[in-house]
Amino acid sequence: MSAERIPVSVLTGFLGSGKTTILRHLAQQGELDRTLILVNEFGEVGLDHQLLTPIDDDTLVAVESGCICCTIRADLVKTLTDAPWRYARGGKRWFDRVIIETTGIADPAPILQTILGNESVSAQYDLAAVITAVDAVNGFASLHNHLEAVKQVAVADRLLLTKTDLAGDDVVKLDRRLRELAPSAEQNQVLHGEAQAGWFFDVGSFKLDGKAAKVDDWLREEMLAAQHADRHTHDHPADPNRHGQIFASCLTFSEPVDAAMFEASLSLLLQFKGPDLLRIKGIVNVHGVDRPMVIHGVQHVFHPPQILDDWPSEDRRTRIVIIAKDLDHEQIGDCFRGFGFSPEGT
Repeated sequence: MSAERIPVSVLTGFLGSGKTTILRHLAQQGELDRTLILVNEFGEVGLDHQLLTPIDDDTLVAVESGCICCTIRADLVKTLTDAPWRYARGGKRWFDRVIIETTGIADPAPILQTILGNESVSAQYDLAAVITAVDAVNGFASLHNHLEAVKQVAVADRLLLTKTDLAGDDVVKLDRRLRELAPSAEQNQVLHGEAQAGWFFDVGSFKLDGKAAKVDDWLREEMLAAQHADRHTHDHPADPNRHGQIFASCLTFSEPVDAAMFEASLSLLLQFKGPDLLRIKGIVNVHGVDRPMVIHGVQHVFHPPQILDDWPSEDRRTRIVIIAKDLDHEQIGDCFRGFGFSPEGT
């Protein structure tokens, strides 16, 4: 690895695979000193960067809203090239390494090709490794249904299997599929996001050796696409709430919510969208509770809520981000209006 260039680790993985939890654990362990974190989220309103509360404000940068692999790829170039001076402390670059956390539906190939192939980026940065988080409960289905998930695994140098305590025997089938897609990638099972920092930083430089031949093809396709400025990568519309047939919707509630009625609204939402509901994440102001509650669900699995020590910002409103296939924002809002809630803007 070049001594002059700054190493970049890309943390990817499909929706709900636990990327934010992994980063929060590393921060709590003090492993992210002198590390600039770039977090990309899908949709106009993001929550992940606010939930990474152990990370200092000037260490964590939310890349502009939209999917990092399509609508805001140029923003990634600008963010990386400007970062040494834009986020300087005392007039000097303070960070020695970068972690990019991609949105869960990101195709990693454009991101990697941007780091490897853009001259202004590659002059300053060295792609160190791609670390892919895989949800052991839903991972096999995600790989079957979403090409993005396949690409995220295939490009990986290292795989972090999450939620293996909930997966049962399905983890054996998943392991077989992962070895087919990424035969050279090291695997490690992590619970509650407790990954080791060495899996991010003690890697070397990204190499195609040992990866499937399709990985080279994907990067080559992205290189050709980048050479034709008049071609919009993947033909995505410039809509930060859309990626193909997957949409993001954010519901905001200004008043504290009744816990039981809000849970009933979420249950109705699960029944309404079923398998098309890919991800729910929210920060909730519960009536009678002085601290924020964080909720998150992946498809049919809803995890126990967490109580944060404090609000991550001055905003005390309840905000729920919903990512689903063929999502209808009005119908989503009806699931809450039926229980007496009034989402803002609907």
